[in-house]
Amino acid sequence: ATDHAPHTKEEKEQTYLKAPSGGPLVQHALLAWLEMVKDKLIDIETIVQKACHNPALLFKINKRGFIRKGYYADLVLVDPDLPYHVNENNILYKCKWSPFEAYTFRSSVLNTWVNGVLVYEKGKLIEGSRGKRLTFDR
Repeated sequence: ATDHAPHTKEEKEQTYLKAPSGGPLVQHALLAWLEMVKDKLIDIETIVQKACHNPALLFKINKRGFIRKGYYADLVLVDPDLPYHVNENNILYKCKWSPFEAYTFRSSVLNTWVNGVLVYEKGKLIEGSRGKRLTFDR
C-alpha cells in the first residue's frame, strides 16, 4: 500500500498515541514492488493489475488505469537494471524524509508522464506540470 502522509520526522517520533498515522511512501512504492519482482515474490503483470487496473475499475475512474486508445497516458519508464540509492538529496517529499533513506533499489524510475505530459525526468520534477481532475462513471 502507499500513503500520502508527509508527516515530519519530529511528528512521527512522538509516542504511538500522539504520532500521526501514515508515512511518505508514494515516491518509492513502484521501486519497492519491483524489488519483489526481482525476488520472484510477485510478477510484473500482477503489480500492473493491482496498482493500475484494479483501482480504476473499483472506483470507476474514467479513461485511467489502462494503456488504451482514448485513455489518458499515465505512464512510467523504468530501467530494471539501474540501481537507485535513496538519500536526502533525491527525496521529493515536502517532509524531506523517507523510510527508505539509505536503501538502494535495484531499479530506477527514469521518466513519468501524467495525462501524456512529462512531469518527472532523470530525478527531477518538471515545474509547472499540472494534473487533471479525475472523472468517474458512477
